[in-house]
Amino acid sequence: MQQHEIRRFVERYFAANGCTFVEASDDYLTVQLTAEMDKELMNRSFYWHYIERTGGVPQPMRLTLITRASERTDKLKGERLHFGAPRLHQLFRSAQKRGSFIRLYEEPSAPLDGNAALHPWLGMNVTISYECDRKKDEIVSLGLHLISGTIVESFHERMRERRLTPKIPDYCFTISPLIKPRSGIGRLEQYIRSRIAADDHAWADEARRRWADDLALLDEFYKDCEEKPECYYIEKEALEKQYKPRITVSVINGGLFYLLPRSS
Repeated sequence: MQQHEIRRFVERYFAANGCTFVEASDDYLTVQLTAEMDKELMNRSFYWHYIERTGGVPQPMRLTLITRASERTDKLKGERLHFGAPRLHQLFRSAQKRGSFIRLYEEPSAPLDGNAALHPWLGMNVTISYECDRKKDEIVSLGLHLISGTIVESFHERMRERRLTPKIPDYCFTISPLIKPRSGIGRLEQYIRSRIAADDHAWADEARRRWADDLALLDEFYKDCEEKPECYYIEKEALEKQYKPRITVSVINGGLFYLLPRSS
């Protein structure tokens, strides 16, 4: 992740959570936190417990984040953000938790002639992890039309081309889904299973061969032992954990999207 991408993420994160920017330059930004964000990010549980018990006036903190080194930031008291910074990964976790589910509506790009119907879509972004002694992650973005049952891939990329808003735009109305979201999640899960089943699983066969080779070496090393020592079984278990092929699917986030009908 490049520094300009980190900067853009941080700006969008704080703006989306209602924080204001007190100062902002190319090198750093100072953010006035809301009470809610102070509680989430600043680890001041005792302070907030005291304020709530006494009815005091809360004073959320300001946070200065340095996104690029310069002469000015060398003298600045703040936290330096780079990809491995604990603060940045805290913001990633917070964004994932807060953005795990959203509801958005498409805003027409041109004036409407009368009212417009917005169709319901269920969107889901998942990570498919192929794991053995090596690992490959694939991010898949799926969209399910909750009227027809149509499933499309690259849904996130499609949404980036549309103007989305958290409120229903004027002169628009939503169509009730024929497929309930819970049922829709089941359909997407089945689609993912079918997608994985159709994959080339040569990687798993190769991992099993490497596993068998290392297991044969382990057995050869202990072949003269009448009774295998405990360390043999520990090493054998470690080989299984290292090489055994497995596929895991984890949900990144999802949401309901009410969209104007169009081709694709």
